[in-house]
Amino acid sequence: MLRITELKLPLDHAPEALPAAIHQRLGIGPDELISFEIARRANDARRKSAILMVYSVDVTLSDEAGVLARFAGDHHVQPSPDTSYRFVGTAPAKSDGPRPVVIGAGPCGLFAALILAQMGFRPIILERGKVVRERTKDTWGLWRRSELNPESNVQFGEGGAGTFSDGKLYSQIKDTRHLGRKVLTELVKAGAPPEILTEAHPHIGTFRLVTMVEHMRATIEALGGEYRFGRRVENIDIKVAPDGTRRVRGLHLHNGEYLETDQVVLAVGHSARDTFRMLHERGVYIEAKPFSIGVRIEHPQSWIDKARFGACAGHPDLGAAAYSLSHHCSNGRTVYSFCMCPGGRVVAATSEPGRVVTNGMSQYSRQEFNANAGFVVGIDPERDYPGHPLAGIELQQRLESLAYIAGGSNYKAPGQKVGDFLAGRPSTEFGEVIPSYKPGVHLTDLSQCLPDFAIAAMREALPVFGRQIARYDHPDAMLTGVETRTSSPVRITRGKDLQSLNTLGLYPAGEGAGYAGGILSAAVDGIKVAEAVARELIGVAA
Repeated sequence: MLRITELKLPLDHAPEALPAAIHQRLGIGPDELISFEIARRANDARRKSAILMVYSVDVTLSDEAGVLARFAGDHHVQPSPDTSYRFVGTAPAKSDGPRPVVIGAGPCGLFAALILAQMGFRPIILERGKVVRERTKDTWGLWRRSELNPESNVQFGEGGAGTFSDGKLYSQIKDTRHLGRKVLTELVKAGAPPEILTEAHPHIGTFRLVTMVEHMRATIEALGGEYRFGRRVENIDIKVAPDGTRRVRGLHLHNGEYLETDQVVLAVGHSARDTFRMLHERGVYIEAKPFSIGVRIEHPQSWIDKARFGACAGHPDLGAAAYSLSHHCSNGRTVYSFCMCPGGRVVAATSEPGRVVTNGMSQYSRQEFNANAGFVVGIDPERDYPGHPLAGIELQQRLESLAYIAGGSNYKAPGQKVGDFLAGRPSTEFGEVIPSYKPGVHLTDLSQCLPDFAIAAMREALPVFGRQIARYDHPDAMLTGVETRTSSPVRITRGKDLQSLNTLGLYPAGEGAGYAGGILSAAVDGIKVAEAVARELIGVAA
């Protein structure tokens, strides 16, 4: 089988145009093409008057060797890659030792548990929150009634923070082993739409993610895995050998349970601040890492569609338009769009009382009125929160507390129109854009919630982005604050064997450990860490 890339066709091409394009590209007759399947589909909207669909296709030919020889050196005609997943081994027939434990049931922990279960290791999965449907009810409790459950919310519970998101399944990670394909394949088995295997920017949406998470839990349990919900890890048992070597031997849970284990996958997510503090106190090596702070920005989705697709806006093959923007500011900061959610809403994402945090989510249809995205400024430890590995957490909490007060101390979020933000005055009334955040938005001045350097950088970037996307800096566009949990503020540093630098048996993984940024990259990291655990259990070298 051969793969052809960069096959371009008009947006409204007929179905038969694709095989015809294959014949023309390879210089073959129709009888020489046995079959083909689409490997990837994207759009090229750089010319709004002539938007193109761009395909990669896998073809089976009657003379593949001859065609490949004719196209030697053409990187757009190559043998199709082998994307099949291969396990590193299997569990011994009998194992009397303690079972591996996965802490956290978000995308990283979910796929770490799945791989370990598929290999026969019967993992135990600890999740401080609730099963996904009960967690969904608690999350709506904050959005509809301003009632926060600190252990069951957007951040904590089965499915992780990614459950209440756009469900974006693309990443910029290097994936030479095609582990992302393994993730997508398992998601399709769990009920995701099959087109996520071919779309260049696949997404699922919150409602579908709920049922898929339940399906994957059932699969893991059928393979011998065991879930324990409402179990927060309060301490970690570390034994120190005479030579100073540190080794995990068990976990103390908040309800008094003790769980013996020699392998712990730490997939706690970026908001497990109490866990980070506990690990630091126990001497596990942690360092501060960069992250970003800012707000959510909202526009009518129709504005973004028109700016990106012109007269083709609304075409069913294009869907709701997305964007990605970045600007290097005169004060040395970088402002960029983050986690863009077409046709979605801004959501309350706090996990701590007395604090306000925003995030974005979409359903699969992406048909809600507004588009939203993080509008954020990059910060780093050396310049902005020096002196302590957990200083970034303290900065996040301080800004989130300021946002809570600015919003009225009732979980409403502080908001400001772009025109007022640029002019440095508080907003007093909504304009053309109505914010989607629930429990609601209190109009004010966002400069009281963010550092001066961030405000200055954002004010500089808005008109720049407005020249790239028409009406981006429209005076009535809405800013809602604050966005602080763009990524983990810490990295639980690990070595080449994926174990903690100074604590054997502890495998930091995913977003919380500082090794991922999004559903797909977190799931891929979960697979890699599960494989490292399996190698240790089997005794196989990497």
